[in-house]
Amino acid sequence: MARTIKSTTGTGTATRSRATGKSQSAARTITRASSISMDANGDFADKKARCKTLIIDGDKYRTRYNTKFEKRKIWKNPNPKKITSSIPGTVVKVYTKVGQEVKKGDPILILEAMKMKNKILFHVDGKVKSIKVKEGEKVPKDFLMLELA
Repeated sequence: MARTIKSTTGTGTATRSRATGKSQSAARTITRASSISMDANGDFADKKARCKTLIIDGDKYRTRYNTKFEKRKIWKNPNPKKITSSIPGTVVKVYTKVGQEVKKGDPILILEAMKMKNKILFHVDGKVKSIKVKEGEKVPKDFLMLELA
């Protein structure tokens, strides 16, 4: 807690805070204005509340979404026939060919990311329809690398 010092200059007295050097009335005004303008979610408090209804296991809940939550990427159930990269990296070696019959657990390719070589394996049985990558190619995250028929 800051100590206050009263000083007399000319005709009036002023109260100053030793820690900040500002008058207490100015410090109170700044604090009050900042608490009114922003809330905990980073949204302006003077806007009308945007309440939404969530239904979880049959129970209804009313809540406010912040803007970050509303702009999030919606999750989609991945297609098991399409194999995508989970991390960005460089394709080192491709073990399969188009038209090849594969079984669960067979190697697809080696993806190098951050000096680590990750062996990507098939998660289902099937036949390779197309291969979208070549050895030495750099792929970003969620890039379609291979399709099964």
